Amino acid sequence: MSFRIQGLDPELFADLQSLSDEQLTAKGIERVRVDEKPGAPCRISLDDAEIGEPVLLLSFDHQPADTPYRQQGPIFVRETRVRFDGVDAIPAALTRRTLSLRGFDAGHMMVEAEVVEGADAKAMIDRFFDNANVAYIHAHYARRGCFAARIDRA
Repeated sequence: MSFRIQGLDPELFADLQSLSDEQLTAKGIERVRVDEKPGAPCRISLDDAEIGEPVLLLSFDHQPADTPYRQQGPIFVRETRVRFDGVDAIPAALTRRTLSLRGFDAGHMMVEAEVVEGADAKAMIDRFFDNANVAYIHAHYARRGCFAARIDRA
């Protein structure tokens, strides 16, 4: 079963990049400098930011549906327009980490869940999509629980 992973749309964050640190703080957003790699996985490029690179740390509604599984959480975004978009490919930031995969049905209810090493995620994604009730999958970084990416059928 083919799948597609895309980074978040950079347009969602374009207006934030030009704000001062004070303006960002007023919105609950922090600009931080990356001090280790891997350490700041960008949700646009789906790769880790470079040491010394500034990134925005903000809360993002990654599961906005009005269900018991509604969620938001912290993400890093780089100042980039380069958006990962791959079919049957696991991006670098995901392959480096242990993932929690969560399969949701069309009503945004969780119907599958499993923990897998990112380098081995393809087989688990295929297994989830073998279930006709799985409409899409969310990948989270298992260690910190943060949203990583959405995975759709291709």
